Amino acid sequence: MKESEEQNARIAKMTFASVYPHYVAKVEKKGRSKEELHEVISWLTGFDDKQIQNQIDQKSSFEQFFMDSKINPNAHLITGLICGYRVEEIQNPLTQQVRYLDKLIDELAKGKKMEKILRSV
Repeated sequence: MKESEEQNARIAKMTFASVYPHYVAKVEKKGRSKEELHEVISWLTGFDDKQIQNQIDQKSSFEQFFMDSKINPNAHLITGLICGYRVEEIQNPLTQQVRYLDKLIDELAKGKKMEKILRSV
């Protein structure tokens, strides 16, 4: 699958607040907690709970959300398929970061151990 500019633009404009409730529902449905979700988000972005809530309250776009973040230096270790794309092959940096987050949340929902999700080396 090839990513498109329209798709990249749509992802950039989407708000974190609009997707966050879906993240919570997905992980809780599979027996994981909101705290674990925040741990995953924090690992990738450097945000603490207060900063995550601030991003939600401000209705930050994913573009702003990731602009404000400090991406974990081990994020490049996130690999695999998400939404039909190999995350390591996504060319647009913002789209790749959003898909990193999606991949981590998928792994959390699938019951992976936290140390594996957080790419503990």
